[in-house]
Amino acid sequence: MAEEITYADFDRVDIRVGTIVEASPFPEARKPAFKLVIDFGPDIGVKKSSAQITMHYTPERLIGRQVLGVVNFPPRQIGPFRSEVLTLGFADENGAIVLAAVEQPVPNGQKMM
Repeated sequence: MAEEITYADFDRVDIRVGTIVEASPFPEARKPAFKLVIDFGPDIGVKKSSAQITMHYTPERLIGRQVLGVVNFPPRQIGPFRSEVLTLGFADENGAIVLAAVEQPVPNGQKMM
């Protein structure tokens, strides 16, 4: 288990919901990944993310899916691609990533509470 934190620590992590509007292969990545373009609504805007989710998803299946992302990490350069948000997921029993998502549609940009 991780070190205990305060609610104030958790509140500093800005987790928002967004809709994937573009998804494409990322052949330059060291590990298999997709390039995602995610719409986080009018306040955050459209952001890019690299996600190692190729075992359970195809680019076509990702379009229109709502996902959760940390939007207040600094951008990270991954090869020729600049990832602006951390798309959240969990490893399955084989280590392949399954996306974290909302159960029902919500407006893009909603903050996790």
